[in-house]
Amino acid sequence: MHAWWQPCGVLRRFVIDLLADELARQRRAAVPHGAQWRDEARLDEDLGVDSLELMSLAIALAEALHLYESGIEDYLLARRTVGEWVQISQAGLERHSARLTFRTSGSTGVPKACTHALATLLQETQHLATLLPRRKRVLCAVPSHHIYGFLFSVLLPQQLGLDAEDVIDLRGSTPAWLARGAQPGDLVIGFPDFWQAVGRTVPSLPPDVVGVTSTAPCPDAVSEAVEASGIARLVHVYGASETAGIAARNSHREPYTLFPYWRLGDDDTLVRGMPEGGEAVHWPQDALQDCGGGTFRVGPRRDQAVQVGGINVFPLRVREVLKRHPAVQDAAVRLMRPEEGTRLKAFVVPKPGHAGVPALVEELQAWTMKELTAPERPKAICIGNALPFTPGGKLADWELPR
Repeated sequence: MHAWWQPCGVLRRFVIDLLADELARQRRAAVPHGAQWRDEARLDEDLGVDSLELMSLAIALAEALHLYESGIEDYLLARRTVGEWVQISQAGLERHSARLTFRTSGSTGVPKACTHALATLLQETQHLATLLPRRKRVLCAVPSHHIYGFLFSVLLPQQLGLDAEDVIDLRGSTPAWLARGAQPGDLVIGFPDFWQAVGRTVPSLPPDVVGVTSTAPCPDAVSEAVEASGIARLVHVYGASETAGIAARNSHREPYTLFPYWRLGDDDTLVRGMPEGGEAVHWPQDALQDCGGGTFRVGPRRDQAVQVGGINVFPLRVREVLKRHPAVQDAAVRLMRPEEGTRLKAFVVPKPGHAGVPALVEELQAWTMKELTAPERPKAICIGNALPFTPGGKLADWELPR
């Protein structure tokens, strides 16, 4: 049994990351990490968790660590401090640790549970250790309870022989911290928006600093800006919550190379060789172009998702939410153009007789605050008498108001 939770502080970080994320999901507002999550802090009195939120937190933690496999999950509702919940989690893992469940971002409305055997996650990090050797520290800008963060900030450091104190959480700092805080031999785990900020704010990095980007496609311009900062290489990892990592490349100029236990199958599928034997078939969300020799390039998404802050967001879902507002007749939603920003924008056609433009925009902003997660909320809402269409009948882009 691989006791990934035993290094000091690893399980505590995982539990707090998960609880803070679940609480933010319930409240639809950011929940900061910090001193308020001290071991003796009470969830109810110090963190203001009410009874319904407490039940939601207990369910999320029990699901992630499979505490119900050991029959210990009921103790969560009988205890109230952060430290007690970490202790209960450890007791559960000591009885059962064969599987973990991670959740998707919930950009389709309901987060999807993705269960992985610990053996398959270890299979991946054993290979990642060969791709990222001789790393002395891991600087991580992603939470440890997401599968990407778990692989790179929990399992991989252990594969590399690093201690818990060699894993540094970057989320309390701006990416510009790397200019003064990075050291030769560091491995920096980020996502496209993080690397975009690095390219803008870090003029130079020390030698032998390697970066990893995942969760969304990293634009070529971002990769080139990071290269200009002197990074030794920026490794792109292709994967998903459902599959974990599938392939990687050392530059945006290269195709992806499949990890050795993956292969391209028939009918546009991906086939994984399982560590316990047998194979598992997956249908990727993207169209993949076979380049031969176990390599491929990524084509357009099949599910029409776009990326906002490293999270999959579905404009069609946002459109349906806007259309449920009693003042809205129709709506269109799309990603902003690069010069406009990196968020969604919406064009709304009101029903006859409803409020004027300023009042309706304010109503819709309040509506989306209640109905949508932060990445899904349009940052600019335009009002018009009819949706914009091209002469050929296709939905056209529209200019944002100045």
